[in-house]
Amino acid sequence: MEREAHSLKIEKILFQAKSDYQNVMVFHVLVIGEGDGGVMREVARHSSVKQIYICEIDKLVVDRSSSSKLIVSTTPPPQTDQLLTAISLLFRNSKLSGIFSNRTSKKNCAICWSNVTTGQGQAIFTAECSHSFHYPCIANNVQHGNLCCPICRAKWDKNNVPFQFSGITHGFADDEPLPFTSPAQSSGPQNVTIKTHTETSAIPAADSRPQYPVLVSICAPPLQDPDGEVRTPIDLVTVLDVSGSMQGQKLDLVKQAIKFVIENMGSSDRLSIVSFSTNSRRVLPLRRMTVDGRESAIEAVESLVAGGGTDIAEGLKKGTQVLEDRRQRNPVASIILLSDGQDNYCRSPSQMLKKLPASIRSSDMQHEIPVHTFGFGNDHDAKIMHAISEESRGTFSYIESVGMIQDAFALCIGGLLSVVAQELRLTVRSASHGAKIVSIPSGRYVSQISDDGSQGLVDIGNMYAEEVKQFLVYLLVPQSSASETKTSLMDVLCVYRDLASNEFIQLQSERVEISRPEFCSPTELAVCLEVDRQRNRLLVADAIGEAQRLAEMGNLEGAREILTQRRETLLASAAAKAGDSLSNMFETELKEIRDKMASMKLYEEAGRAYALAGMSSHSRQRASARGNAEGSCLAMKGRKQLATKAAGRASGGRSGAATLAAGGFGGKGGPKGKRSAMDHLVAAAGDSDEADDMSFALFDGGSFDGGNDVHRGAFETPAMVRMVQKSQRKNQSK
Repeated sequence: MEREAHSLKIEKILFQAKSDYQNVMVFHVLVIGEGDGGVMREVARHSSVKQIYICEIDKLVVDRSSSSKLIVSTTPPPQTDQLLTAISLLFRNSKLSGIFSNRTSKKNCAICWSNVTTGQGQAIFTAECSHSFHYPCIANNVQHGNLCCPICRAKWDKNNVPFQFSGITHGFADDEPLPFTSPAQSSGPQNVTIKTHTETSAIPAADSRPQYPVLVSICAPPLQDPDGEVRTPIDLVTVLDVSGSMQGQKLDLVKQAIKFVIENMGSSDRLSIVSFSTNSRRVLPLRRMTVDGRESAIEAVESLVAGGGTDIAEGLKKGTQVLEDRRQRNPVASIILLSDGQDNYCRSPSQMLKKLPASIRSSDMQHEIPVHTFGFGNDHDAKIMHAISEESRGTFSYIESVGMIQDAFALCIGGLLSVVAQELRLTVRSASHGAKIVSIPSGRYVSQISDDGSQGLVDIGNMYAEEVKQFLVYLLVPQSSASETKTSLMDVLCVYRDLASNEFIQLQSERVEISRPEFCSPTELAVCLEVDRQRNRLLVADAIGEAQRLAEMGNLEGAREILTQRRETLLASAAAKAGDSLSNMFETELKEIRDKMASMKLYEEAGRAYALAGMSSHSRQRASARGNAEGSCLAMKGRKQLATKAAGRASGGRSGAATLAAGGFGGKGGPKGKRSAMDHLVAAAGDSDEADDMSFALFDGGSFDGGNDVHRGAFETPAMVRMVQKSQRKNQSK
């Protein structure tokens, strides 16, 4: 049996002495842990045990137990007359009696023997024979095939126990069956959109460009019914740290956050809950979030109790097994992992990655199980949590304060509950002789260039509703032999599985071409806002990664210098001078990370996690929580300041703005009913309210509803923002 470690506060020592064998103490707390008590606790879990004897050879313990009003039997149990004494643990009139009394008492759980009265913070199950037990205790009993009451031995109806019992199962092949029809399949397909922007509208015919950027933007369609269940259902597993450091307010707020997740899942969605500390435990099997399923899930959440060490790998293995062993599968599957402490068994990311199940390390888009990790507080191991998310195609979020847990979860599930496309692959092909693909910076998305630069691929995987992915494709553009003509640069194709129709759809955009006049006007050579913005984003992502690497080496001065230099470069860009809101956010991001690298103490407390969360977000072009980052829908301050800075730059750089190519994601002028990026920039110079909206436009460059005062950071989708707002309203109503 494993040895266990416990800590306790002793209110008062009632007795203390030293026998021939040990130190003996009596105090106001009973600890059942190592030795006899630990053995007894495990034996007592088996309902076939009728009575328990502890045989004690230490006379001092026996004498003291007698004087403490314990019933002590000196009659040896049958066939054990060689033992000196047997103590039958039936307490009476002692302060310990409320903790450890007659196992048949209606006030106590007959499995763990602790109190089962309501109001103690634990879920209680009352059987048809009227005996009550802690929910996790009896659920575990039932899962092992025991359908009899541990007290009266009454046989229970297998359909009226905490979880459905279908005999002994192997692994976790006990997921609740899916409904016959999926709500997402009742609607027709909505196509992903592809847009392209060249850096300039023309290149002189006599010039060549060794690294000419073309921006490819992919935008997913919106949800057809944002407030209903006509969407793709999900199988979600939450893997929760319940180690000793989670006691008190931390665990209470995590429970609250998981309840929020439960409330916002639909009847076709399924949820499983796994807890881990020194060991891991599946608290809830994969159940549909129907009315009954939600009640069971909430009871399971309430049963969580903090204690023990931290073994993240064990929790992830069990959470992954829940998904691997499913008999049926929803189209989307994901794991949410939360931890607040240092892992006791893995001291480095490399050690942790070796322990991860192969299924969450797979690069196969068809069997994608992303793990979205949440580092809670200043003591968690940000490097390990970040490594897990990167390896599994998930995101890493940094929860700086306890009050942010629910909102951070809301941001994540807002995306998970809005997946509209899967297995998305972007293909670009050279469209003329001499034009070659040189590079495609793609972050953590797998990309490759083949056929001597004639073709490039990027595997993107799943996409949330209205999510935008943007990639700069750098081309070698040769000289043109004939002026006043156009050069064909490349063709862009996209293949993905549409989840509304469950069909594969292939799209092809218009061929990317560029004019080749003999001489170019200043307007033709003007830098495109969208291209420059994406170049700024890549600049920032590289700067964060390089600064974080230097900080880990202890070179904080070098890290701050990198961030300062890149910030100056960003501010000198055409987009920043024109007052581009996203470029302004990126500048603020560099400044915040630099401030968190002021000292090694500050870096280790907050800077490391903040930087890694930023790297995670940029590498996947997907929103993640980062403390109280300015510009995010999670932020509670700093919105007007950012808007003012953006408006000021636009006002001071009108001439620069006038040379920029117009249009947000929708191209010149944008989609019908939406204003172009140029319109926003011009309006920002003289309208502070419009500037406030403009500074928090989506990353696509300006799609927003100006009347709703919606604030979005980079990569935050409308579905994410709606869920965060729902969480914030719920918190405010309490």
